[in-house]
Amino acid sequence: MLSALNLAGYEQPTPVQAGLIPRALAGVDVMAQARTGTGKTASFAIPILEKLELHKHSQGPQAIVLVPTRELAVQVRDEFIKLGHGRRVHVMAAYGGKPIRGQIEKLKKGADVVVGTPGRVIDLLDRQALQLDHLRLAVLDEADRMLDIGFRPDIENILRRCPQSRQTLLLSATVPKEVERLAKRYMRDNETLNFSANEVSVETIDQYYFTVPGEQKFELLLKLLEREQPRQAIVFCRTKRGTEKVYTRLQKHLGVDHVGAIHGDLNQSQRDRAMLRFREGKMRYLVATDVVGRGIDVSNISHIVNYDIPEFCDDYVHRVGRTGRMGREGVAYSFVTPEEGAELTRIEVRINRLLERAEMPGVGDHARQRDHQARQAANAASDAAAATIPSKYRVNDGSTPTESRAAEAPAAESPTPADNPPGDDNGSRPAKKGKRYRRAL
Repeated sequence: MLSALNLAGYEQPTPVQAGLIPRALAGVDVMAQARTGTGKTASFAIPILEKLELHKHSQGPQAIVLVPTRELAVQVRDEFIKLGHGRRVHVMAAYGGKPIRGQIEKLKKGADVVVGTPGRVIDLLDRQALQLDHLRLAVLDEADRMLDIGFRPDIENILRRCPQSRQTLLLSATVPKEVERLAKRYMRDNETLNFSANEVSVETIDQYYFTVPGEQKFELLLKLLEREQPRQAIVFCRTKRGTEKVYTRLQKHLGVDHVGAIHGDLNQSQRDRAMLRFREGKMRYLVATDVVGRGIDVSNISHIVNYDIPEFCDDYVHRVGRTGRMGREGVAYSFVTPEEGAELTRIEVRINRLLERAEMPGVGDHARQRDHQARQAANAASDAAAATIPSKYRVNDGSTPTESRAAEAPAAESPTPADNPPGDDNGSRPAKKGKRYRRAL
């Protein structure tokens, strides 16, 4: 293991690794909370590799790792292979979008560790291609995300099929009530380790927001990329259709070879090719939905752009966590339309941090000018309407009699605050001294 760590360039453990590895080696069930990009994968991969009994030829894996996305399954498998250098350890990834027959054949040849998405693992269990009778350790990685996207029934189904004597590790960047209930039900006397007690977003990430009308988002994106010149950047969109639209437009402006896309409507081979090119640095910009917002580790990402504000606050945490990994610096920009102020506030409350407002010359100016012109036009129309009222119906201050009567309306005819004392039998309420109340027009 020390040789593999040296080859991988691991010199010092991160806090989550230093805290989790000893407890996992001791056989304790652990629920660990740590920010994304802090080395959670190695924190469970190292103890699993240390505890494998490789001389045994059992009919099933000794460890299983459940992850929310196909891309993360591939990444975790590759991390196991890297840290298992020099060992005869067999690790396979099981996920949808690939023919199940090939994965069944790999299982027949023997797999010490299976890394998979819950849906495909259930398929393999139902076909009796995957046996969990000899399982010694189960890991739920990115547990909050798996519950967010509806994997809870599959997760519980899988855990019920695991031996009662297994050890369970649960890792997540956030621990909502759903995750706590899952841990309480399927873990034994678990210890809780929290390595992100104060902030859920990485301190090394500078976080900004732009206020921009929806129709000017793409113009702002082009100007931002031109100004920042990122090494690599991910542009996050909320929908698959929106992702494809931004991807197509970016290709026309920046070139086909520099831009890629990942979303749920692409087949797995297309997603794999895009992710491989991005990871190898052959592609500079990746436009994606939240499918890559969790667990994807590409060390060269310098910028994150939230083209659309995410639907859930925790998704923002994981999006910006794609940069600033392992202590590196990064920048995240969020595009906020005037109607999305509440969403921005919720994110700031969630991360306990105020995002700094950024400005881009020329973007948003048209909208502000248009609003100003609309206000001027409304005022002019109001003045023109007032000018058509005959002078005999005017009062000295220029207002109409209706307006004047409204201003002079007695308090007895107007609703008053609840703390006013009740009036006489006809229901009127006297006004408080020194205050005037206007009847609603």
